[in-house]
Amino acid sequence: MLSLRWFLIIAVLLVTGCASSPEIKPVIVQPHTPVVAYALSLQGIPYRYGKESPREGFDCSGFVQHVYEHHGISLPRTTREMAASLPPVPKSQLRSGDLVFFNTHGKTISHVGIYVDNSKFVHAPSRHTGRVLVSSLNNRYWRKRFVGVRRP
Repeated sequence: MLSLRWFLIIAVLLVTGCASSPEIKPVIVQPHTPVVAYALSLQGIPYRYGKESPREGFDCSGFVQHVYEHHGISLPRTTREMAASLPPVPKSQLRSGDLVFFNTHGKTISHVGIYVDNSKFVHAPSRHTGRVLVSSLNNRYWRKRFVGVRRP
């Protein structure tokens, strides 16, 4: 018969094992444009501030710039320059491939991603998440920080 001490040790090990972070797998979303299909294919590439290639990694604007450049469309390098150079679109008219902008650092515009569909967007969020991934515009964090939409 197990002693109370062993029972507690086993219980703690079981609970601790369940508390570990699950592996986050790439989100499979049916792309509507070649731009979005390519962006989704880059899920898992590491986040690297100031970088703009699959080999070195991406920051948010480097990711967006690379994806569009891969399809022959030149965009400025920084998030603010992208927002300033592209025409705004009402959120109600979001289309696959549009750029979604956010205020994540108290600046007017400090983050960008590529809209996929069904309130999902693909982006290189931060060192914390560590890689390109798909998020939801309905997520509380992103919903509170949403600034606007631009169309390349």
